[in-house]
Amino acid sequence: MTLHWHDWTGYIGVALMLLAYLLLQAHKLHGNGLIYQLMNVLGALGVMLSLLFGAFNASAFFMEVAWLLIGIYGIARSARVRKQAREAGHKVGLD
Repeated sequence: MTLHWHDWTGYIGVALMLLAYLLLQAHKLHGNGLIYQLMNVLGALGVMLSLLFGAFNASAFFMEVAWLLIGIYGIARSARVRKQAREAGHKVGLD
């Protein structure tokens, strides 16, 4: 059996997503943390590439698109919360 680059991206993507979930359950990562979200986004991208360049499966592809979008939303939301916390800290320091 020959493994192509897109097969490896799929396996690595799945491993990243499963490792992220394991680390979340083991309380080593936080669900709203950047590392957790990046592991899910990169994992979803890997699986999507595998599906696009290998054997395409529409339902699996759309699930990975949703996973990717949720991860991007989580990263953006966390960045916004951190920015608001910094701005609130500066305002408190000015009073």
